[in-house]
Amino acid sequence: MQEQVGKLMIAQKMPAAILTTAAGLFAAVLAFPASAQQAAAPGATPSPVSAPAPAAGQVALPAIVVTEAVDRPLTDSVVASGTIRAVQEVYVQPLVDGLSIKSLGADVGDRVKAGDVVATLNEDTLLLQKSQQQANKAKAEAALAQYQAQVIEAEANLDDAVRQRNRAQTLSRNGTVSASQVEQLTATASAAEARLNAARQAVNVGRADIKVVDAQIDDIDLRLERTAIKAPVDGVVSVRNAKIGAIAAGSGSPLFTLIRDGDIELVADVAEGDIRRIKQGLSARVMINGADQPLSGTVRLVSPIVDPVTRLGAVHIALDENSGATAGMYGSANIIITETTALSLPQSAVTTDRHGSIARRVENNVVKQVKIETGIQHDGYVQILSGLSAGDVVVAKAGAFVRDGDRITPVRAAPVVSN
Repeated sequence: MQEQVGKLMIAQKMPAAILTTAAGLFAAVLAFPASAQQAAAPGATPSPVSAPAPAAGQVALPAIVVTEAVDRPLTDSVVASGTIRAVQEVYVQPLVDGLSIKSLGADVGDRVKAGDVVATLNEDTLLLQKSQQQANKAKAEAALAQYQAQVIEAEANLDDAVRQRNRAQTLSRNGTVSASQVEQLTATASAAEARLNAARQAVNVGRADIKVVDAQIDDIDLRLERTAIKAPVDGVVSVRNAKIGAIAAGSGSPLFTLIRDGDIELVADVAEGDIRRIKQGLSARVMINGADQPLSGTVRLVSPIVDPVTRLGAVHIALDENSGATAGMYGSANIIITETTALSLPQSAVTTDRHGSIARRVENNVVKQVKIETGIQHDGYVQILSGLSAGDVVVAKAGAFVRDGDRITPVRAAPVVSN
């Protein structure tokens, strides 16, 4: 009977011993590949330092790689992409319609100043019209001179008629002149006065005709001046539609398109959840095809609206004209929200779920789960806002097979060494 009880007790103890032995073997297997890889690849990233072998009679604890919470430089940024465009495009249109293009003074890629002549229109038709108007002016001036002579003649006739009327009125009192003669001379004086007024009005009409001709000549002079098509602003010619011999029309396609002052920008699409964090004046790093280094930029404008379909908003990032970027290129931007040095851990050491984030702190070789608050994530590291202090040791791999309260053999990760 005692022999059967003893066998039963041995059978009950066997699973625990087997589990302990299996745990030790599993930890050894985890540590072995890393050590073998370090020995096989000189110059590569060193593996964690191996844990010392347990003394005789001690239970082998699993060797777990740990890391330390330290301060690191972190950058909070928003990644966006879009197309490089001109900040402001200026169209150059002819101000005179119906004239052919005589010559061109600029081409695509040329830098022009405000007032530079970029094209010239044929002015032969306008010169002919000006000659005609000058002839009309001479005719109007001659007519005015004639009207002025008529005024002088009408004034003389009026003076003579008034004298005769006054004499007749004096003689009529003595009975020398009849009343009918007085009335006739009075009517003659009135008619002479009317002719003088008409002559004076004719002079005013002649002067007005000259002013009309002068205005027409001024209009032709203005159109002649506008046959020299000038750049309205400083900029770079991006499009040229003008061709010699073509008829210029203000209602058609612009003859030239200028990029004002050569200013370009990246118009990047940003998700509605991130656009709230972006403010005017923030710096950005922009990558384009063919560039070895990122281009520096500054947020110039944040769109006040978000597309209701795509849920994206536009952010305009001004670039340096000498950066080598051109309008139409694709670019990706890293918009810097803030840069700081803060306590952080590798992202692999943090477990995050719907209940929050936790890390496995190691105290006296015992694992203890602690709740933490995280912040900026940058280059594989995450900022620790609360829950840990500088120098705390935590399990480096959040997916390691350890639980709260487990005893382990910590193995510190060796520093990264580059070739």
